[in-house]
Amino acid sequence: MFRAALVWLGFAQPEHAAAHAGGHDHDHRHGHGGKHGHTHGVVDPTIATTTKGIWAIKWSFVILAITSALQLAVVFATGSVALLADTIHNIGDAVTAVPLWIAFRLARRPPSQRFTYGLGRVEDLAGIAIVGIILFSAAFAGYEAVSRLIHPQPITLLWAVAAAGVIGFVGNEAVAVFRIRVGREIDSAALIADGYHARTDGLTSLAVVLGAAGVWAGYPLADPIIGLLITVAILGIVWQSSKAVFTRMLDGVEPEVVAEITHAAEHVGAIRKVQRVRARWLGHRLTAELDVAVAGDTTVREAEAISADVEAAVAEHVPALATAHVRVRPQEGSDGGHAHGGHHSPAPVPLKGELAEGIIEIVDTPEGERFRFTASRLAPGAEIVAVIHRPGGVSETLSLAPEAGNTLRRVSRDAPSEPHEFDAHLQVRNAEREEVLPFRMMEPAGHVH
Repeated sequence: MFRAALVWLGFAQPEHAAAHAGGHDHDHRHGHGGKHGHTHGVVDPTIATTTKGIWAIKWSFVILAITSALQLAVVFATGSVALLADTIHNIGDAVTAVPLWIAFRLARRPPSQRFTYGLGRVEDLAGIAIVGIILFSAAFAGYEAVSRLIHPQPITLLWAVAAAGVIGFVGNEAVAVFRIRVGREIDSAALIADGYHARTDGLTSLAVVLGAAGVWAGYPLADPIIGLLITVAILGIVWQSSKAVFTRMLDGVEPEVVAEITHAAEHVGAIRKVQRVRARWLGHRLTAELDVAVAGDTTVREAEAISADVEAAVAEHVPALATAHVRVRPQEGSDGGHAHGGHHSPAPVPLKGELAEGIIEIVDTPEGERFRFTASRLAPGAEIVAVIHRPGGVSETLSLAPEAGNTLRRVSRDAPSEPHEFDAHLQVRNAEREEVLPFRMMEPAGHVH
């Protein structure tokens, strides 16, 4: 265990490791979602899923541990209650890394027959332990402060108390600068917020200097009063952290996370509607379930491809995602959006190339029947033309223009001629290259013109 702790507290930035599911730092700059907050006992994915984020937490632990050790030595020498409260506060900030480290080690174990989702939930248990530690430290600091108010005791070496307060400020400021710098490098709002939190803790340490100055000026109760004020600050941390920890234990997620998942799924062109999204945290990884509506005549093979596209889109937008379970449903009250009077259009045809991937179909619009290509992937600046091969060597060419408000969906300006059973190809080109994607349209059996 001691050797593992030394490895975990490595004194050099590690090479890219398996901190992320893909084995690399994920630089997430889509800008779609809200900021992630970070509190004691809750691991934020923007930190925990990057090697550099974990590295920042390790060194923060080292700096705060050294700071707390120096302060604790002065507490024993002077008997200052204000310094004791501040030291407990800094120890609490440092010690939170220990149960989280244990949780990380357990969470890495693969799923088993008994724990089919793995042991990610152990991080929630670590969160409860951390809240308990902080609550105990607040109770102890408060008891000592009240005791000194009732039974005052002289404080010695006031210069050492003041110096220890300055040490607490310097240690927290070093952690603040470090976390903010690394947070900006990895685009982690949570780590930046942690940095500003450490800066606030540094100001709390300066309150110890104020208490020492009050005692030196002839106000001996200044020290326990400052100790009580720091205790109140610690209780505020307990309240904030307990809300976050128990929210996650009850499968609560931030509303912006659900909005981000929904937004990502809507990027897939074949999706008619995102009907339902559910998500929950398993440790610092996210599990999501989505019900999405597609055209009613979508085949099983096409539904499988659409499901894979949705999973990929959500994973790209939400770096903390571990798994996404996608259920493809037919759009209610629709046979696929292709019916118009007694007419039944051919089934949609999936196409895949270097420049474009998606589904080509004939749909009814207020202007009449039109060719529509719904892309799950489309090269920038691509132009699309559908070419229908008619008997006798005659070709029918239809240009597909972007649909209003949806650049991934292209619609023809004119209707394809009857019959709707033919060989054709989609011609896709941009400034760099051109490709041809052949396909065949087949009318439903028994259809008569």
